[in-house]
Amino acid sequence: MEPIVTFASLLTPLVTSLVQLLKRTFPIRKRFIPLISFFIGIFIGLCAYPFTDMTADLRVWSGGLAGLAATGLYEVGKRGTGRLGRSRKAG
Repeated sequence: MEPIVTFASLLTPLVTSLVQLLKRTFPIRKRFIPLISFFIGIFIGLCAYPFTDMTADLRVWSGGLAGLAATGLYEVGKRGTGRLGRSRKAG
């Protein structure tokens, strides 16, 4: 389990960047972004064959987790700064 989480942690910023690039390049509906992120993660995980000795199924799991984590990471970053700013003004 540890190699999957480690590999997914390394892939997450890359997947986040690629999803942002796609969002700025093509008009994508917001409801499809998590799905696109998930499949980009799987694709990147499979393409990382030369960089890891993990089997294909573990790379697919890592990529899928990275794709879902990338969506969550972006949303937390986007919403987290807004909440902090509001709480300072109110307090």
